[in-house]
Amino acid sequence: MFQAGAVQLLCLTASSGVPLFCRGRGASRQLPFSVIGSLNGVHMFGSSQDAQLSSTVTEWGRVLWRVYHESITLIAVSSEEGASELYLERLLENVFSCMVLILGLDDLANIKNVERLKRDLRSCYKLIDSFLEVPNEGVGDLTHCADCLIPQEPTILQECLDGFSQAAESEFGCLLVDGKIVVATEKWWRLAPQEVVLLSFLVRSLGGSSSRDYPVFLPQGSPNVPHRLLCFQLLAGVDVCVLCGPTPSLQKVERELVCRFWSPLIDCLRICVRLKGRCFPGTVSIPQGILGLLLINRDNSRALCSIQGFQESAQSSGSFSQERRRELLRQFYTLATTRYFLAEPQGEKHRALTEEFQFGFTHEPVQCYLVTDDCKCFGIQTPQYQCFVLTTDSVPTFALRSLATRTLTALTTQTAF
Repeated sequence: MFQAGAVQLLCLTASSGVPLFCRGRGASRQLPFSVIGSLNGVHMFGSSQDAQLSSTVTEWGRVLWRVYHESITLIAVSSEEGASELYLERLLENVFSCMVLILGLDDLANIKNVERLKRDLRSCYKLIDSFLEVPNEGVGDLTHCADCLIPQEPTILQECLDGFSQAAESEFGCLLVDGKIVVATEKWWRLAPQEVVLLSFLVRSLGGSSSRDYPVFLPQGSPNVPHRLLCFQLLAGVDVCVLCGPTPSLQKVERELVCRFWSPLIDCLRICVRLKGRCFPGTVSIPQGILGLLLINRDNSRALCSIQGFQESAQSSGSFSQERRRELLRQFYTLATTRYFLAEPQGEKHRALTEEFQFGFTHEPVQCYLVTDDCKCFGIQTPQYQCFVLTTDSVPTFALRSLATRTLTALTTQTAF
């Protein structure tokens, strides 16, 4: 029924179970209507008996159900090996937020015409598919922290962005390189973390034109009143965007402001592009043996994921592609935050995603490690940071703690992250 390595996402009306769309990843055809009906039917039957069915694991995969505003039911079905509940939970949250971002909450919470909603939802497909795709940049979809890139000259870029945003009559501005935030205004950082992630994904999914004027709803800040998202491509993969009201016009900003503010910084922007895989300047010294790292600032919900530019042997480099390194970091993050660390403050929502194993501890673990046949991982949690490192199997296990600690210290003391 369902091929290995595939993920299917189903969207239905909560009251009647009418399918609204089905999106998928992997070598699988769309699920038959009978299967869709069965997956929704068992959930509706449970609800009628005052039983909440949220997830299940079968011999061929994992299924998650979520209902939003008693109006929309989302079902995630995955046959991927090792697919976690945390990943699928975040996927469903992201998908519903995508729908709110583009259509607004009112049209989703109060469905008046199902056929019209089906047509309107087509405008969400490209953004939804970007969350379904195997990620090739960042981890924001999983961590709900903004993927960042630390430039060599942040002060110059920050001053330019602040001036550009002010001239564009906005307090919300952001500079991105391949969806990673280089600098942003203070008000942009005050948006909800998931909104920051969604807007970064949206800008990347809208690629292909030099300027765009796109209406967006903020799922938490303004779910029913749209704002204008103005985006301008400065270089291939480099975008500057602002959130604003009815004024100014796209043409005015493009004609009068873009060149005036950003042309003098083209060389600086090109340097940022060259850093997109490493995500931090080469002046930051990272211990040898590191294959990849993920650093999360828990205070401001920002993340730094790096899988390039480390000192390693040719043999180690050839054994781990960039995609494999990112996959291993994501898997270790999931393991650590569901079994050991707390990804967010304790509460019912987090408890539902945390394995019972963790609640057997009389204390909160602050370090963990994993040893496999071909690599090793180590994680550190402090009040402000979570740091996860991926190393070669040649690094002695007893040295993992020291290596991870030195990595965390280097990144936090030599950058402003």
